[in-house]
Amino acid sequence: MSTTWRDSRFGPGSYEYSAQEDRCAPRTRVRIPASLRASGSKSFPTTVHDLSLGGFSATALNRMHVGTMCWLSLPGLESQQAEVAWWQDGLVGCAFANLLSPIVLDSMIAQYQGVGR
Repeated sequence: MSTTWRDSRFGPGSYEYSAQEDRCAPRTRVRIPASLRASGSKSFPTTVHDLSLGGFSATALNRMHVGTMCWLSLPGLESQQAEVAWWQDGLVGCAFANLLSPIVLDSMIAQYQGVGR
């Protein structure tokens, strides 16, 4: 069995399986156009790829360092402060400073889950 995230839909080694490990809340695959701004930098357009009450992953072509504070602007919401937890191969994972409201999360998932696939 291969161990890359692209190989299996839900088993060990899959993105879906790995994205749920060591998380404070389950993440849901989405495709949300947003903007992201690291502390001391200009904002840039991004796409949020997964979202949970506690964090997100998004496209970030330039390296973002672990511990960097950043702000995610989702459509129709105030900017959400977060901290970079990891960056790898053009993707960044961040933890929100304050948990998202479950109502906001449900709304975003309803609107953007499965969009553009």
